[in-house]
Parts: sequence; structure tokens; C-alpha cells
Amino acid sequence: MTSPTSPIALAGSAARLTPAPAAGAAFIESLREVCELVTDREAVAEASRDWWPLALHWALAGMVPHPAEVVARPVDSAQVARVVERCAAEGVPVTPAGGRSSVVGGAAPVRGGVLLDLTAMQGVVSIDADSGIVEVLPGTFGPDLERAVRAEGLTIGHYPQSFDISTVGGWVAARGAGQYSTRYGKIEHMVHGLEVVLADGSIVRTGGSPAAAQGPDLTQLFVGSEGTLGVITRIWLRAHPLPAAERRAAFAFHGPAGFADGIDACRRVLRRGATPAVLRLYDAAESARGQGADGTYCVLLVLDEGDPAIVDATMSIVGDECASAGARPLGDDLVERWMHHRNDTSALQALTKKGFVVDTLEIAAPWSRLDGVVRATTSALLGVPHARAATCHLSHSYLDGACLYFTFAATPPADAVESTYVAMWDAGQRAVLAAGGNLSHHHGVGVNRARFVHEALGNGASVLAAVKHALDPAGILNPGKLGFPADQEVWP
Repeated sequence: MTSPTSPIALAGSAARLTPAPAAGAAFIESLREVCELVTDREAVAEASRDWWPLALHWALAGMVPHPAEVVARPVDSAQVARVVERCAAEGVPVTPAGGRSSVVGGAAPVRGGVLLDLTAMQGVVSIDADSGIVEVLPGTFGPDLERAVRAEGLTIGHYPQSFDISTVGGWVAARGAGQYSTRYGKIEHMVHGLEVVLADGSIVRTGGSPAAAQGPDLTQLFVGSEGTLGVITRIWLRAHPLPAAERRAAFAFHGPAGFADGIDACRRVLRRGATPAVLRLYDAAESARGQGADGTYCVLLVLDEGDPAIVDATMSIVGDECASAGARPLGDDLVERWMHHRNDTSALQALTKKGFVVDTLEIAAPWSRLDGVVRATTSALLGVPHARAATCHLSHSYLDGACLYFTFAATPPADAVESTYVAMWDAGQRAVLAAGGNLSHHHGVGVNRARFVHEALGNGASVLAAVKHALDPAGILNPGKLGFPADQEVWP
């Protein structure tokens, strides 16, 4: 597979953000000795944006956040190391990119420089079927990885909404989550080890064992670092045997407290030790919009797969807890319907083209805080001028809490699209943090959330900044992301 085209046709390549110093023609020519380059202006501009919803509005006006000056396409770790080493020597920014499915501007080269396209580094290198360890290159797309491991009787179990257009390296760099994460875990639970190119061009390997007590886990230092601490060039993932059984169910939670009752039922399921692959609870508005409900009840979709004995036990616990909450069973055809439409984002593109502000905000919080987070966040979002909707569903569950996924929309006048977008994010994200939620569950930080990092991490932000300075003192790796001090004025 190759990197997919962006969702909205590019009308031009003007930079929306502050221009960066040019890398220089001589420097760009020196990179030709290392790997393939793309220098065509429109092709480079197209490669310089991702699925950040605000950037889609900019695209309609012929702008990208900031175009790179050149796209480098290395084919192996050695070429990545040489590109990064040369960029470090000249102080040229380098932004790693794969499928560019980030919805927070994580793959946008906001300081220009080199866009490091890793999609030429594709393929499964090796599979240890006995141990369930899969060695894979970072530019491998989701369907290609899963097809390869299934041929060996295995599955990774990682199915993000961006599955078709995202790469393994992107999953790891953004600390992503798949729709079956309650069974298989988020990507950080799947990573067995990494190979990473550091900012000075050196190559390190981390992990490589089931568990260890040999100091802090260096693998987790790079998982979720969004390319700011190093470039991931090889990944070892934990795989599971292909599931022998699958079962599905759906339930309706009625009444004004239906969503809160559903959250508590999910909590009890997890606290009893059951981990169904899919446990998705929609509020009444989202149930009516996408799950065939009438607006008076909340829909819970359940799917589990694996060993038949475990699946049967899990679904029995789910059924018991839903019954004790007074939920009404629905036809499991609702799950089948969700399976067919779960990755469809066409509505977002259509509304964006009509001038709507539409985005999603996903966070995690302890079970005891979830109901308060829902109420505070939806109220804050709806309080922004021009706001039209703020809805929520629970999408990933854990022993101690869960992920809430908010969808919001507004209809501002054309000259207030960006200011309304900023206002809704300011209101929604700060309401989440004040109510006890975190900054992000799986979309990451990128450009869009960088301004909230210090509020979310407190003094921990200075620790993260110290790690960044130690590993990348010149600040060349994916600048403008994660809210580091030098990047705080990129946007807004």
C-alpha cells in the first residue's frame, strides 16, 4: 500500500502558520546522496498535511499548516539515520510521517524542513509464532500487517478507525487505540520492543522481553512521543492466536439517567474481570443518530472474541450486569451494522465542506469521575457561541476507568470558523481537565493540544521537556508538537 490521498483536494500550498527558515538548495541536494527525494511543490504540500479537521478548512482555502521544503523517502534504518544526522548538523527540522491519519496535526511539518516519509519502509520482517512476536517496519499499513499475521494463525487485535490509512509506526508514535482495545489493550500494551533513530543519527533498540526490572522502561519513553524524541524504524509487537469464537449483544438503557446507568454497568463488568473486545455505550443523541434508536434510550454494543470458554464467561457477566441495571436486550444486528460503518468518516468531510466546525475530543478518566466529566464537558461545549451539538460515547474500558469520546459541532459565520474551533477546544478540553479527565486517550497531542500540555501534566511537563532537551538539544525532531517550550507559539 502507499500513503493515501488526503480527504479534501488541495487547492494550493500557501502556509497558514509562520514561515520557517529555508533549508537551502545545497542542503536539499546533499540529501539526494542518501535517499529518494520529492521536490515537486504541490506533491510536497500535499504530503505536508494530515486529517486535522481545522487543517481541512485551511485546505479549502488553499493553505496547509506549513509545507515542508522537501520530502525524503528512506528505505531502511541506515538511510533514516543519515537523513536525521544531516538535519541535526544543519539545524533543519525533520518531521516523521506515515499514513498521516493524525487528527491533531501530529504529522504536519509546522517548521518546514524535511518531511520524512516512512511509507517506503513496509513489511513484516519475521514472526515468532511460538512466542507471538511480530517484527514489522514502521510504514506498514494496518490491513497489510493483519493479513500477514493471520496467515500464521495470529492477530494483533489493533483496529483503529484509521486502520486502512494508518501505519504501525504512527500507531506507536501516537499511542493509539483500536476498537477492540478492551480485550487486546492499547498499542502500548502490544509493543514488545522498538528500534529508534535518535536526533544525532544513532540507533538504539529497546525492550525485547516479556517483562523486566532493568531500570525504567525505555520502550515506553518513545511510545506516544509523536516523533519528538526519536524516529521509530522497527517495531516488535505481541500477537494473539486467532480467535476461535465470537459473540455479540446489544442493550438499551432507558430514562434520563440511562447514560450514567450504562457507564456503571460497564464499570461493574470490568471490575468483575470481564474484558469484552467491544463495549461501546452511546448517549441518547448518538444512539438516535447512528444506532437506530428513537432518542429516549442509550445503546450499548458488545462484542467479544477469543477462546470459547472465556467468551461465554465474559458475555454472561455482561448480560448479568446489564440485567441488574434494568437494561433491555436489543437485537445483535446492531453490532453487525456498526461493524460495517465503524470507519466511515464521510459525514465529517461533508460537514466541513459546508462550513461546519466539527471535531472529536477523546479523553480518559476514572470510573468515579466519568459522569461528572460528561456533564461538565457537554455543558462547556454547548456554551460556546455558534455551538450546535455536543454528544458522547464510551469507547474503551479498563479496570480503573474508561475513555469518553465527545463529538461537537458548530455553525459559525465564515470569518469565525477558526476562532470558534479554538473556543470550543478551549472550553471542552479545560472542562475535562477540571473535572478529573486527562488530555488525550488515543489521538495524541500534536499541534492542536500542545497548548494544554502544561495544564495537564503540571510539573511533569518540565520533566518531559528535560528529556526532550537531552535527546534532541537542537529541537529538530517534529517541532511544534507536545507543547515543548520552544514550540508554544506555533498555534493558535
